[in-house]
Amino acid sequence: MIAAGQLVPDLALTDTDGVSYRLRDLYAESAVLIYFMRHTGCPVCNRHVQRLAASAARFTERGVTVLVAVPEDADTAARWASRKRLPFAVVRGTGRSPHETMELTRKLFGSMQQSGTVLIARGGEIRYLEVATVPTGGYSPRAADEAVVALEASAR
Repeated sequence: MIAAGQLVPDLALTDTDGVSYRLRDLYAESAVLIYFMRHTGCPVCNRHVQRLAASAARFTERGVTVLVAVPEDADTAARWASRKRLPFAVVRGTGRSPHETMELTRKLFGSMQQSGTVLIARGGEIRYLEVATVPTGGYSPRAADEAVVALEASAR
């Protein structure tokens, strides 16, 4: 299982516009916060994404790139992202899903995809990690904000 303090595995990502890139290229430029949704139809996950969108400017001001990772196919992800009009990229894995690469598995007899939040410092170290089987625990605005503040403090 991945943990805070470890180097993040590299992910091959494709956004909903079809642009492909590597996670390592993103964290070479800035800190990265990724929220992993259970699925695009999850109402709790959608509320978490709304909270992230409302805080997007604050993350950007602090030099943090925000991504939302979804486990669905490209068409489903693109339709969902188009409806949401988010201020950050919605990504899926190229090949293997980002959820699998980050060891966010399916629990409860394979019926429930885990969700979670990962904050990656420049250079690739995981500084904050929250993984949950129950979607209410997959994102905490306060905990994510505190992790970003701690990341800023350690950079000084």
